[in-house]
Amino acid sequence: MADSKEIDIVLLVADLSGYTALTEAHGNVSAAKVVNRYTEIARESLYEGTRLIERVGDEILIAGTDAAGIIKTALKLVHKIEEEPFFPTVHAGIHAGKVLEQERHYYGSALNIASRVASHAQGCQILCTKVVSEMVGEIQDIKFRAIGEINFKNVFEPVTLFEIITDCRKLEMNVIDPVCRMLVSPESAPAQLTFKDNNYYFCSFECAQRFASQPNLFIKIN
Repeated sequence: MADSKEIDIVLLVADLSGYTALTEAHGNVSAAKVVNRYTEIARESLYEGTRLIERVGDEILIAGTDAAGIIKTALKLVHKIEEEPFFPTVHAGIHAGKVLEQERHYYGSALNIASRVASHAQGCQILCTKVVSEMVGEIQDIKFRAIGEINFKNVFEPVTLFEIITDCRKLEMNVIDPVCRMLVSPESAPAQLTFKDNNYYFCSFECAQRFASQPNLFIKIN
């Protein structure tokens, strides 16, 4: 049996928003390019004492012993992705606790909770648990907003969440391509269509053509 030990760790789980839709719209090759660039950005965002543990699909796991370093890594990741043209947003969750470390892989409820917290976050949003906010305390360049208690499936106790303020302006300045879920700028979008008096913008003519053929498939009709 491989050597294993239980350790205290801070975990950051981050996913790309709309990655499945992107893969369906643009194919495996384009999706792989996005994930490869995403992984590069994650490595470029690491603060001292944090490390990229693994990537599975579009989900990355970053770990460290310093909560502030993990939060700053998450903030840098969000801001660097914000600078990428025609790229999905990222949503992230941070939790701290004990995990079993075995051959550089982690196992345990702390990892499960971090993943659930990440899934609860929306695009450009970083959420963390109460234990993480208490570990950081009052640091001038890290701001929290209380979210409240959330009940996650198969987690016995409610989890108290906080949002880490990112000042992300990407969602304010851009719109989401309804087909591939990529963020695009209305000013530079390659294609635009009007449907039921609403304007929709697209990252490519291919996405616009898909939308034009079946608009009801990509938007909710009241």
